[in-house]
Amino acid sequence: MAEHKHGEMDISTQEKTFDGFMKWVTWSVIVILLLIIWMAIFIT
Repeated sequence: MAEHKHGEMDISTQEKTFDGFMKWVTWSVIVILLLIIWMAIFIT
């Protein structure tokens, strides 16, 4: 079995995927909050 050496793996793809996921989550939360605020103002 190969020895594990910390810090040698290329994780650039994983970092880009995580960054994209975090942007998507951030924008989704913003849209949901705006929708809730809009509903509270105009529907009640």
